[in-house]
Amino acid sequence: MTKSTRSNLVITATFLGAFILTSIPAPSWAEQFRPDWVALVLIYWCLATPERVGVGLGWFAGLMLDVLYGSILGQQAMAKALMAFIVVKLHLRIRVYPRWQQALAVGVLLVINQLIVLWIKGVMGLSPETLTYWTGTIVGVIIWPWLFVILRDIRRRARISV
Repeated sequence: MTKSTRSNLVITATFLGAFILTSIPAPSWAEQFRPDWVALVLIYWCLATPERVGVGLGWFAGLMLDVLYGSILGQQAMAKALMAFIVVKLHLRIRVYPRWQQALAVGVLLVINQLIVLWIKGVMGLSPETLTYWTGTIVGVIIWPWLFVILRDIRRRARISV
């Protein structure tokens, strides 16, 4: 197995793990605290390997989320593609931030993602969300430092270079 194939398998496996974490049923009270796992993994890989993971993979992952959620086709795809574009453009800046500043930058990216989804829902005439809509974003910011360390360790063990 070549190094490139192994790297692609590891990246695919982390995205698959994010999709599994997204689709695992949770109690109704805990559902609002679920972070956007796919967005967090997408942000990590766009930061770590922007030449491999970018807008195209962001769009595809968002499209798969649209299918998984049964939402308007293209809603998550557009949000994830735009988020990936921003991360790829700013990856050199975000990577040098301390972990807590990275978490704040990730928070801004997650808010942008949520705002795009909210905007599309509004354009389609769907009901506006309550404040609990934003709790997943807050949880994503809180878990980012640990998720970053876990994914970085996976990347290093697989010897996926920048």
